Amino acid sequence: MNKLVGLLIGLISVVGFSQTTFEIKGFSEKYEGVLTLVDGYEEEVFKKGVIAIFDSKSQKKLFEIESEELTFDLDNDNSVRTNVVELPYGEQSILICQDFNFDGIKDLAVMDGQFSCYHGPSFQVYLDIDNKLIHSPEFTRLAQEYCGMFSVDYDTKTIHTMTKSGCCWHQFSSFKVVDNKPTPILVVDENAMDFPFHTTTITRWEDAKKIETIEKTIDLEYEGIRQVLSFTLLKSQKKVVVYALNGQVLNYVLIRPDSTVEFSYPSTFAYESPDFIINAMEDTLGFKNEEATYKIYEVRRQGKVEKIGIQVLINGKAYDLKGDVGSLSGSLKGVKQVNLHNVVYQ
Repeated sequence: MNKLVGLLIGLISVVGFSQTTFEIKGFSEKYEGVLTLVDGYEEEVFKKGVIAIFDSKSQKKLFEIESEELTFDLDNDNSVRTNVVELPYGEQSILICQDFNFDGIKDLAVMDGQFSCYHGPSFQVYLDIDNKLIHSPEFTRLAQEYCGMFSVDYDTKTIHTMTKSGCCWHQFSSFKVVDNKPTPILVVDENAMDFPFHTTTITRWEDAKKIETIEKTIDLEYEGIRQVLSFTLLKSQKKVVVYALNGQVLNYVLIRPDSTVEFSYPSTFAYESPDFIINAMEDTLGFKNEEATYKIYEVRRQGKVEKIGIQVLINGKAYDLKGDVGSLSGSLKGVKQVNLHNVVYQ
């Protein structure tokens, strides 16, 4: 390696070797590296250059990777920092030597640019198999299509990735290694883009069978929500909530006892026609979708609500879902007192 570096010094001495070429050692017992920067990129945040990997014993060059956008930090002795993985958004070094496939032999990830999420670092991954570095498209995909480098859990022998879109969508994935390939076992999608709802989609693979569960919750403390009416159904103990969103539109949600959302209306925020009808004579609030017609009713005596509930008409059959008056908060009068875009009066 010293002869190799000496040759490189002679070739580029006119432009200042110390600023353009770095010998990289210490990241592996079997391999060494040389990082060469293109002239003029020394002070850039993203540096154009080439990373070459060599066998430490034979000094044979095994492969090299060219990149338009390399990033790296230097230690106090001016050597390139390696084997640093600070996830999800911290430092990720230019070379990472770890056991990725849990065979007890350290593998190698080499930065190839900034192709992961939000222009983050990306890597080409090589598995050390039979004393040879074999490029792994499957592991490389995990270091390209998510947010930076994947993490390795040696206790559970699993690989983990994360990706996101803005503030409100995150995906967390777990993989086990089968035949030197990462195989998904769990994917969790956290979606808060449809505020005030938060939807968690969990996909599991059990005995090669894919199982998906979806859980939806609502943040009733969201600053844009004003609850107009709420009560608990006597039989099911589910909670009915009618609320105004951002002072403009009315919404309905039915919440299970475990706080997950069973049903919400309307299903979209693109209001093209009135969604709710207030019948002043009947003192009801009605709405419908393709499956059923719903009518929230109040029965008053001397200004006090004595009965509350929902009448549901589905497939020609009528159901009366009685509510617990003791759980009542607000009233249908609250709907009438607010000018909402998707409510009409009869």
